This record gives sequence, C-alpha cells and structure tokens, in this order.
Amino acid sequence: MKTGASLPSQHLRVGDTPLIELQGLSPALSRRVRLFAKGEWHNPGGSVKDRAGLRIIQEAERAGLMGPKKVLLDATSGNTGIAYSWICAALGYKVTLTVPGSIAPLRRAILESYGAELMFTSPLEGTDGAIREARLIQAAEPSRYFYADQYNNENNWRAHYDTTAVEILAQTKNELTHFVAGLGTSGTFTGTSRRLRKLAPKVKLHSVEPDAALHGLDGLKHMATAIIPGIYDDKLADEKMAVSTDEAQAVCRKLAKDRGLLVGPSGGANVAASLRLAERLAEEGANALIVTILPDNGERYLSERFWKE
Repeated sequence: MKTGASLPSQHLRVGDTPLIELQGLSPALSRRVRLFAKGEWHNPGGSVKDRAGLRIIQEAERAGLMGPKKVLLDATSGNTGIAYSWICAALGYKVTLTVPGSIAPLRRAILESYGAELMFTSPLEGTDGAIREARLIQAAEPSRYFYADQYNNENNWRAHYDTTAVEILAQTKNELTHFVAGLGTSGTFTGTSRRLRKLAPKVKLHSVEPDAALHGLDGLKHMATAIIPGIYDDKLADEKMAVSTDEAQAVCRKLAKDRGLLVGPSGGANVAASLRLAERLAEEGANALIVTILPDNGERYLSERFWKE
C-alpha cells in the first residue's frame, strides 16, 4: 500500500456523533433536569479515541514526523491503539503498541486484525507499565519510531477543543449547564472543557476518575497514584468525582437492560457520576442540562464477568 495516501472519505467521518437522551434512569431526571450522552462508538474505529488518533497522525505528517520509514509507537489500553491502527492501515504505516497483558480479548483481536504489533506489559502495572515500556523502546531506537505519546501530546486535547465542545454546544442549542467526563489521558475532558470555558463560561465542569488505585475501569486513571499525563490540567474541573468499579459496572448493566445501550465501563462511570449530579441538582430545585461521554461500545468488554452479575 502506498504510504502517505489520503484517507478514504468514509474514514474521515470522525466526530459529529449523536447526542442521546438518558431519561428514565433515575427519578431525578425530568423536564427540569435532563441528561444526554455523546455516543462516541459511532466513530469509524468505534470510540472517542478516533478524534485524538486522527489529529495526532495528521499533525505528525504535517510536521514530517511520520513517513514511510517511521513506525508509530505508543502505549494504550486499547481504544487509542485501535484508532491508530485503522488509520495507519489506511495510510500504509506500521504500528507498534505496548499494552497491558490484561487487555480484553476482543480489543486484542481488533488490534491484530489491523496489523498492529503488540508488546505486552505487566497487567499489574496497567497503562503506566505500558507507558514505561514504550519510552524504553523509543529510547533504544529513536530513529525508527514516531512516539505518538498520547498522554503528553497536545494534539490529543486539541482534537476535542476543536470538535467535541463545539458539537455539544450546537446539539444542546447552547443550553448546556454541566459537562461530565472521565480522566484517562485526560484529552477528552481537558480539550472539551477548555473550549467550553471560552464559549460558555457558566457551564460547570465535572471530571470523573476511579475511587481507588486498583480498579476495573479500563481507560480511566486514578490520578493520585498514576503517572500524571502531561496534558492534564488539575485546576480545570469545578468538581472532581470518584466512581467505584461496582457502581460503574452496575450502570453499564442498567443502560443495556433499561435503555438498550451497550457501553463500556468508562461510559458507565461517566453516567454514574452524572446521575449523582442530577440527583443533587434535582434536590436543589435547579434547571439543568447535563452532557456526558459514552466513549465506546460495550461489545469490546463482553468477556468481562460483570455482565452476568
């Protein structure tokens, strides 16, 4: 395949994902307090990470950092790796990814189907272990790799600054009052929130993370114990919300059975936090329109036991 080719037009349809109303999940949700979620699995690669992955690769090409002799290298828990992999497959680039050994079987299969080379790290170290391994690989052969470094790459959050925030405001007709999103690389929360601060400064910003260092919320980081992403802005959130693995998984099951929405654990965590926020706002008698993110589809996690509980 010719390298440096343009992506097919259907692959450029990243973004403009639908906003889904999540009524009926809680008595707190009513005409006064409404909850919506961005269905990011509608992106070509099936997750919110397509936004950052595409931006990172396009800007690397413009800067001359990506080319026929370069291999894209990064650490991932799955979704950003999938984004890199389908984009690079279309462009003719090679991809090497360091991933925790605990990666879900379906996500591993997707990555391998796109031709990505996978290097597994200790499951006990999570994405932090994958980051350390990627840095070692880059240091050993710097001329071979373009280290995309999603946790520190400014194009990660800029993708959401330019697209996600603008879409949300347009879809809510500028009636948005609260934005809720999880922290992994922190790109989605940081980029969307920074643009909202500029365009709609009255909107309240709520970040979400696991409530403990050891958790089952793939893609999210417990910031107090993790390698802090360079793009993370600790002062951006109006409120930092912690969600347990059990709470997030319970919401995943509820969304599937009550709303027909099969979403991943990070989406469950975002909705769990949003429901708590909605309950508080309802008790205060507020009028509110909350938007959160459903980063991916739950099909990628069906091998996990919690679905049967």
